[in-house]
Amino acid sequence: MRAVPITEENFRPFGQLLGKIGDGCEYGSGDAQLNLANGIPRFYLMELRKTGLRFKRITHHARVTQCLGSVGAHPWYMAVSLPSIVDPSSQHEGAVRSNAGGHYYLPPSHASVQVFKIDGPRFIKLNEGTWHAGPLFGDRDSMVFYNLELSDTNVVDHTTHVFEDDVLIED
Repeated sequence: MRAVPITEENFRPFGQLLGKIGDGCEYGSGDAQLNLANGIPRFYLMELRKTGLRFKRITHHARVTQCLGSVGAHPWYMAVSLPSIVDPSSQHEGAVRSNAGGHYYLPPSHASVQVFKIDGPRFIKLNEGTWHAGPLFGDRDSMVFYNLELSDTNVVDHTTHVFEDDVLIED
């Protein structure tokens, strides 16, 4: 799967691409539009080791937005697919009930996944329910990312789909 350079426009269906702004600027549409209302926010530095440029698992969080960015502004990759949470009262063939939160969703397909290359002093905000695999990187032993989510996101709001085959990312 070929990665494309991220822009505000091409990432908009999945969330926001954000960069630096001047100190003292008032809050506006250029700021991360967050939903952290369902728990206690958790902002931390996350160290990842040798992720490589392939994945088999893709995850979503139904109740929270998530922000991720590289400390040091090194290039990295994020694979995403549109949210696919469905109303349980509707009849959706192929809908699966999540073990994390009990919501229903349609599993993403390989064809629905897009891969973005992110570099420079920028970060992303993922909308609620956006499927994501990453951060991923291939040219370093480890990288550190800042991560904003809820304190219990990975316990109560972490739904994972496993593809049959690995998805390989090409730059």
